[in-house]
Amino acid sequence: MDRTHFYLPQAGRRIEAPLNSRARFALGDVVRHRMFDFRGVVFDIDPVFANSEEWYEAIPVAMRPRRDQPFYHLLAESEGSSYVAYVSQQNLMEDSAGGPVEHPSVPQLFETLSGGRYRMRRSLTH
Repeated sequence: MDRTHFYLPQAGRRIEAPLNSRARFALGDVVRHRMFDFRGVVFDIDPVFANSEEWYEAIPVAMRPRRDQPFYHLLAESEGSSYVAYVSQQNLMEDSAGGPVEHPSVPQLFETLSGGRYRMRRSLTH
């Protein structure tokens, strides 16, 4: 399989990734975590794990996701709080509730919600 490398400052290291990767979800999709009670909207996608080793090691071994899958950056919400989450593809599923995500940054990045997906602001697309 053809691979590529790139340096990611937030990870503090070079990341190796396949030239082609298949993400199950897209920017603007509303998703839900499979094990924890939170949901969010996808605002960025890494083709493979691209966070710090400290972050990865902090996850209990029995729950650690595989590194060789897409990881999603979410504007997330759970009971009365909002935050940014970084979640592996294996731990996400479509959100059947379909309602808006109550995160204060949603209006900065996205326009309308339609059919369980937000549309990116035109000013942020190429």
